[in-house]
Amino acid sequence: MATTKRLRFHLSPSFFFLLLPLLLQFYSGMSELQFNYYAQSCPKAEEIIKQQVVQLYYKHGNTAVSWVRNLFHDCAVKSCDASLLLETVTGVASEQASERSFGMRNFKYVSTIKAALEAECPLKVSCADIVALSAREGIVMLGGPRIPIKTGRRDSRVSYLAEVEKFIPNHNDSIATALSVFNSIGIDDEGVVALYGAHSVGRVHCINLVHRLYPTVDPTLDPVYAEYLKGRCPTPDPDPDAVVYARNDRETPMILDNNYYKNIINHKGLLIVDQQLASDPRTAPFVQKMAADNNYFQEQFSRAIALLSENNPLTGDQGEVRKDCRYVNI
Repeated sequence: MATTKRLRFHLSPSFFFLLLPLLLQFYSGMSELQFNYYAQSCPKAEEIIKQQVVQLYYKHGNTAVSWVRNLFHDCAVKSCDASLLLETVTGVASEQASERSFGMRNFKYVSTIKAALEAECPLKVSCADIVALSAREGIVMLGGPRIPIKTGRRDSRVSYLAEVEKFIPNHNDSIATALSVFNSIGIDDEGVVALYGAHSVGRVHCINLVHRLYPTVDPTLDPVYAEYLKGRCPTPDPDPDAVVYARNDRETPMILDNNYYKNIINHKGLLIVDQQLASDPRTAPFVQKMAADNNYFQEQFSRAIALLSENNPLTGDQGEVRKDCRYVNI
């Protein structure tokens, strides 16, 4: 009778130490952001967001600017996790209540985008990815570059109202403060200069301008431009609820281009930080280069937006995918 020999493998402890880093790398890779994250779970997700952004743009053109600002305010505060979108309810104090969120609007249209996604694939696409992808499409609608954006973010279950002022520079903070804040989340000085190019679109409420006009005009402002601003903001104490504002760029106010840099070189920046961007030795060379080359500006803007959109996201089994972007799931 033949005997059956069994082969036995003896694995040394050192083998497991060699294998462990590979297993950890595989596990972490599974939870990282990636391109086409929804290819299997919701294949039409990115196209649906694009369609919604385009439709909303032609109904309400300022939504494109809102999507870009949403990305800044959500991703700069702790994480790209849609915490910005949470409304104030029991146990949640909305980040939208912060003074740094003054003038933000069109949050209701995030719900429009979310509803279209929920109709296609319920509870698959996070609100955090809606923030990131709507910003990408908004930038395109504003004449900017189409930026490759990774997906796979999850939604926060908490709001960070108490942290907003730490991470979102005030309208008239110094360039030193702005650099410090953005450097702390991995964006270099060149990227910060590019991100401020978003001031090429949209508008600034007079409440954030008048201290440069009254009682005396800021000497760093072009005198002719200062008179224009006084026409837009005729009193030193504007009503914060009134629609009184000045455009960031009078020539191409709804096009994301390098006119912003040309304006600040010519002392036509609306905010103190705009003007300091053109004069500070750490940022002035980049301002000059971006003013001279729109392609260079768009390349750096794309790089900086991609970095910002990947700031400390929740992934894998962290957080949740909200059914309604305004509230955590029950």
